[in-house]
Amino acid sequence: MAKGNQKRAGSRPRTRSLLRLYRPIDGVVDEMVDATGNPRPAWRSFIEALDELGAETLGQRFTRADQYLRDAGVYYRVYDKAGANEREWPLAHVPLLIDEKEWAEISAGLVQRADLFEAILADLYGPNRLIEKGILPAGLIAASPEYLRPVVGVRPASGHFLHMVAFELGRGPDGRWWVLGDRTQAPSGAGFALENRVATTRALSDIYGELHVHRLAGFFRRFRDALNGMAKDSGGRVAILTPGPLNETYYEHAYIARYLGIMLLEGEDLTVSGGRLMVRTVSGLMPIGVLWRRLDAAFADPLELRPDSQIGTPGLVEAIRRGTISAVNALGSGLMETRALLSFLPRIARELQREELKLPSIATWWCGQEIERDHVLANIDRLVVGPALSTRLAFEDDGATQLGSALSAGEQAALIARIEADGAGFVGQEAVTLSTTPVFVGGVLEPRPASLRVYLARTQEGWTVMPGGFARVGFSLDPTAIAMQRGGQAADVWVVSDRPVERETLLPQETDGFTRTMPGSLPSRAAENLTWLGRYIERSEDTVRILRAYHVRLAETSDPEMPLLADIRDYLEPFGIEVEPAIPLGLISTLDSAVYSAGQIRDRFSPDGWLALKDLSKTIHQFAETVAPGDDATRAMTVMLRKLAGFSGLLHENMYRFTGWRFLEIGRRLERGIQIARTLARLTGNGAPDGALDMMLEIGDSVMTHRRQYPVQAGRRTVIDLLALDPLNPRSILFQLERLKAEIGMLPPVGGEGHMSPAAKEILQLNTAIAVMEPHDMTVKVLDELANQIGDLYSSLAKGYFG
Repeated sequence: MAKGNQKRAGSRPRTRSLLRLYRPIDGVVDEMVDATGNPRPAWRSFIEALDELGAETLGQRFTRADQYLRDAGVYYRVYDKAGANEREWPLAHVPLLIDEKEWAEISAGLVQRADLFEAILADLYGPNRLIEKGILPAGLIAASPEYLRPVVGVRPASGHFLHMVAFELGRGPDGRWWVLGDRTQAPSGAGFALENRVATTRALSDIYGELHVHRLAGFFRRFRDALNGMAKDSGGRVAILTPGPLNETYYEHAYIARYLGIMLLEGEDLTVSGGRLMVRTVSGLMPIGVLWRRLDAAFADPLELRPDSQIGTPGLVEAIRRGTISAVNALGSGLMETRALLSFLPRIARELQREELKLPSIATWWCGQEIERDHVLANIDRLVVGPALSTRLAFEDDGATQLGSALSAGEQAALIARIEADGAGFVGQEAVTLSTTPVFVGGVLEPRPASLRVYLARTQEGWTVMPGGFARVGFSLDPTAIAMQRGGQAADVWVVSDRPVERETLLPQETDGFTRTMPGSLPSRAAENLTWLGRYIERSEDTVRILRAYHVRLAETSDPEMPLLADIRDYLEPFGIEVEPAIPLGLISTLDSAVYSAGQIRDRFSPDGWLALKDLSKTIHQFAETVAPGDDATRAMTVMLRKLAGFSGLLHENMYRFTGWRFLEIGRRLERGIQIARTLARLTGNGAPDGALDMMLEIGDSVMTHRRQYPVQAGRRTVIDLLALDPLNPRSILFQLERLKAEIGMLPPVGGEGHMSPAAKEILQLNTAIAVMEPHDMTVKVLDELANQIGDLYSSLAKGYFG
């Protein structure tokens, strides 16, 4: 490392090459360089290191960072006129560097602000002294949809309204940081900050290692410990409540849940019983003590809040009233995001904290007051005007917030008339001129506007500030282009020290105690999705094996009308599988269903497993566009079989043998048993075409085993014996029943300890009946009935565990 530093010191003149091409914007503060064009102290070593690497190497490294994000499946859902689309996470590869001393000033200001917000919420949902003294207008608070009357007077069980908050900051032309907006409802982005760090350090690992950059893991460890401590006090568990996979930041919800080891739940997973919030698990109802909600409060309870909500849990508000659940953050805390409140914060700080705000808010005037309204009307050319009750930043409002100077005379007159008619509905704010930070474009660094999002979490010791966060960076010089929904980028934020920093991790200290989560805590919805994932993957494999056998014979004979091929087409048709095109839509649909089921449980999926599944889906969709029947389709099906086997093997070898794995395994065994029974019934009947038995062995992946086991040509009895009754053949029906009996027997009991579940009784009876059969007993009728009986097992499982 010392040698590297000496190398850069010796090549100092070269460091001007990147800066020579860098053109800061006149009149705008630049984060990387000062007014003279020289790098700021926190950036100097970083720029030297970038220059040593050179543009070509940097481009290659940044490409690898992008590839990591794609491989990890990091995405952000974008909503536009075409609907919802998944967009690859837009990483701005060059981090924003901030000196440790400046960060300490930012942190102190934000801790003060978080404490102020806590005090305001406690007052507004309690004694209402701020309104009583005329410091806050009653009409403004009452008009806000974020002021939730059902929780007025309810003191949070944890004693605090706020546990995780975020603040959007911008640096103005005077060099000071200003608060642009507050995030107290359900702050998003903390998980993306982690992924930004991982991706950026993969590209710049050597630079990151040499600079003294504060780590992020300690922030998350302390917050996790605080949540677990709250849950322990309440006798329940910690859970994250997500709106579901269609939410724009669902990936982050799943990532954080997996990273912290917390259950990820949707509203339908929860119920309120006896005044307590409970999660439906395969072991019955279990209490939730802390609910870290990632959905807006109004949707949390359709009984007392928004009746049209389909993502909430009826009765949640009542559980909060009884003090049996701690909501993170408390319902109603989104009130502090109201844009008009910014104009009152300085006076409230003086009233409640007896001090001025250390970090000022962007200048805001609420037009519900005469003096402020007159100021806005007189200065409308240099202000932005928007909805007073909006909880979005000015550059996030799609057309709702307008820059006065950008309006035509007619548009400006119309806006003035609206303000005069309904002043309480509007605020005027100072137009934002954001500082710029460098981005790597075409081999050079170019300035782009940026804002900084900083996260604070409440711990037993008080507020802790994430030493970083993420910066939203514009794709152009337009300050409105930093919004993620408008194509903005996200950059990592490095807080740089001049001395070594502690290398914190998420791992506990050796002296810390621990508890092992019991395997029965698997939510019922997760168990159902795992079961269907296993079924869909096995169904796909069975279909691929049949199609490969079909196309092998088609390639050999070029006669699609040969009896065996015609019989296979007739067999597949009722299941929605057409052999033309060569990649049937039914097969694509089955794999898409597997991806959907896995997507419902992203928090329980390893990145490798998700990548392998997405690769399967990508491959089948590519084949659908290019593969022709016959030999081409045969090769394609072989590729698909290898990838399916790889995915199944990855899960089988790497997945912890907890309850979730058992449901996945049960799904696989159910589907394989059903498919083998059905195919055997079709291809071993008296009227089966010539070659059917050989095809059956091929579909059952048992050709070589048959040759070794039976010194005779394949006959109906030997094929039945091997694929139906051989307990050692992993493709046989009996093998599936043995595995089902074992796995179902290991599931949590239904109906109390010591009682066999209906599914356990059914599989025991079925397994015993088949185990004593001989090949001649396995008629077509018996095989068809057997397929139906195995299918009925799912219904019993669903009734016992998924209801």
